[in-house]
This record gives sequence, C-alpha cells and structure tokens, in this order.
Amino acid sequence: MNNSVSNTARLFGAGLRALLVLTLVLGVFYPLAVTGVAQGLFNDKANGSEITSQGKVVGSSLIGQAYNLPLKEGQETPEADLKWFQGRPQNGLGTNSVNTQYSLILSGATNRSGDNEELIQWVKDAKAAVVKDNSVSGYEVKPSQVPADAVTSSGSGLDPDISPQYADIQVHRVAEKNGLPVAEVQKLVNDRTEGRTLGFIGEARVNVLELNIALKELVAKS
Repeated sequence: MNNSVSNTARLFGAGLRALLVLTLVLGVFYPLAVTGVAQGLFNDKANGSEITSQGKVVGSSLIGQAYNLPLKEGQETPEADLKWFQGRPQNGLGTNSVNTQYSLILSGATNRSGDNEELIQWVKDAKAAVVKDNSVSGYEVKPSQVPADAVTSSGSGLDPDISPQYADIQVHRVAEKNGLPVAEVQKLVNDRTEGRTLGFIGEARVNVLELNIALKELVAKS
C-alpha cells in the first residue's frame, strides 16, 4: 500500500515537473526566441508589412484597399474615385458575406465556377467599366487590352497588387483627373513595378497603395 502511494506521488511529481518545464520552454522561452529572431531579422514582415506616409501607418503591403467616393443617398455600392489607381474587383466572398469591399473579417474567393452565369456577367460588367472609365480624350482602351486581374477578384479577395498592364491602362485617366503629365504618371508605375520573385515565381506586379501614395506626393508637388 505504501509502495503504491509512493509510486503515485513520484509519478505525479514527475508529471508536474514536466508540465512546468514544458510550459516554460514551449510557452515562454520558445515564443520569446521566435519573436526575437523575427523582430531582429524580419522586422518589417513581423509587424505586418506596414506602409507609412507622412509618418503615419496607412496600411499594409499585403492587404488591398478600396478607393471609392462616399456613398450617395440611396446608393448601396460606392462608385470608384477615378483620380486614384484602382485595385482588383472587390467581390470577396460575394454580397451574402461579411467579407465585401476589402473588409478584413474574413477572406476568400467567390467560389463560383468558370461557367457560372453570375460570374460571367460580373466579368463582362467589369470589363465594360474598365474600358469606359479609362478611355479619355486622345486615349481609348480596347477590350482586348483589359487584363484578367482587372475583371476578377483574387482568391482571398484582398490582393494588394495589380499587373503592370492594368496599371498602364489607368495612367491616362489618372493623369487627366489630377492634371498631371502622362509621362510623369507613367514613370510612377514603371518605378514601382516589381518583377517576379527570384526571377521565376509569380508575375510582375504593382502595389496599388504604394503607387497611390507616390501619386499623392506628386500631386502635392505640382
């Protein structure tokens, strides 16, 4: 009987010590070590890839933002503010979801198949809007010039980047709306176009938030 109690007490003590040690190692020391390494070597990424403008954090390079006009009375969907470069369509998970218009509660795709009639209509409407919005005096956008990312949302619905092709067809419109030379606005796009990661991963891209910050600075200097 005494041996049984003694063995139980010994096992209980060993288990308690193991619990305390593992709690300290895995719950305190390991997280502190990982956090220290992340802050020391990858400070920007560890803190959310923040983008600052005039000393203030204005967003993340990983999350897209909407550039819309304020809602008018009776409007359900805001109109795009065409003085800014526009990102990808903001369908998110669809209108039946809390994740619309780049809301960060959830993220996800529309989950519609390629032959879904509603999706096809979205793409047609988006292409027509891109052609109409970006065709200005002396510059006409052809439907064949509209890239796929201009008319489809990303898998997360939160893509912060657009293709250089989509940025290029917006240049004339942005220049006209802001009273800027086309060449200067085109230079903004060229200077902020990133190539494929490691030269072969993904596609060339332009971060819309960074591009619009540069545009704002250029307008302020004009």
